[in-house]
Amino acid sequence: MAVVGANGHGRWHRRVIAPLHASGRLELVALVDVRAVEPDPDAPVPAGTGVFTDHREMLRRARPDVVVVCTPPHTHLPIARDVLTSGADLLLEKPPVLSRAEHETLTDVLAETGRACQVGFQALGSAALTRLVAAVTQGRLGAVVGISTVAAWQRADGYYARAPWAGRRVVAGRPVLDGALANPLAHAWMQCLAVAEAIVGRPVTPTLVELERYRVRPIEVDDTATMRVTSRSGPPIVAAVTLAAEGFVRGEVIVDGTAGQAVLEYPTDRLRLPGDPGAQVVPGRVGLLENLLDHRAVGAPLIAPLARTAPFTTVLEVIQQAPEPTLLGGDLVTVSGSGADRVVSVRGVDAALRAAAEAGALLSELAVPWAVPPARIEVVAKD
Repeated sequence: MAVVGANGHGRWHRRVIAPLHASGRLELVALVDVRAVEPDPDAPVPAGTGVFTDHREMLRRARPDVVVVCTPPHTHLPIARDVLTSGADLLLEKPPVLSRAEHETLTDVLAETGRACQVGFQALGSAALTRLVAAVTQGRLGAVVGISTVAAWQRADGYYARAPWAGRRVVAGRPVLDGALANPLAHAWMQCLAVAEAIVGRPVTPTLVELERYRVRPIEVDDTATMRVTSRSGPPIVAAVTLAAEGFVRGEVIVDGTAGQAVLEYPTDRLRLPGDPGAQVVPGRVGLLENLLDHRAVGAPLIAPLARTAPFTTVLEVIQQAPEPTLLGGDLVTVSGSGADRVVSVRGVDAALRAAAEAGALLSELAVPWAVPPARIEVVAKD
């Protein structure tokens, strides 16, 4: 086992790996980062683990069987290609790639090498999501007429100083596409895509994306957005998210049917189905790394194979094409804290996003005074 991108979010992966190394399920043989590897008391570096600054040198010398890649999104494709052609299987952080062309290239590499690629949408391993999907496919909600998600988080100024690509759309001529929709809240609408996939029996094919994007800082990407995805089959999907919240909404997936509504609070695995007195925790998550190891050992199906993320990548490409986010300011925002802890919030944004998710609507369709008309981008089918 090796980790490329051992700092930052890579430390979370190291904490997942640590007990598996201790139990003998795997052996951590290498860590790679362009900076000195940060110590972590919950994931000490085992004796004999190689530390490298270049992933190609690591692949030559350590020859791992499985590699976690947790590097900036615009570096994923070349590193993933090197990992797969070296003969290793891959756990690739989300977003896996940033365009349909890159997705097809990586798909071709997988076919040529015969290796496996799991994508880091860890919430897809949730037993609560499995139960929600079962309720939907068994007709407990009746015919599904809409799927939506709402999440309201806060990110301080320090978040946008965490890396040279943070808050950026392009770095050195390559798409990066950090932002609320593409990065921290990507799990929210990927859950929605998973529910739609269960309804139609295959990953959906987006045909139209309607998008409103906003920002409260001089960044190049969105920190607040509403988005509606229409597909060739399946119900419409609406995402209403912010990193400039007044309060906190963990993240909910809302499925509306003719016979009732289901709500999954996906970060906590709390699920409410029609007829339930309230939300209940559904315990159990299958870790993506353990699932990948089981896939290698006994052929267990991957939870988040690259093919399952094709609709996500299609929508991500549309977001990349969309106009720059509208800057919000003046009396519309409030500021608290200072320095790296400075937080900017949009007045009334939590309630507005909640209303959008409940109605399956965009902010501009709800007459929110600061909302702008959406960009409407049709998805052209690729041959």
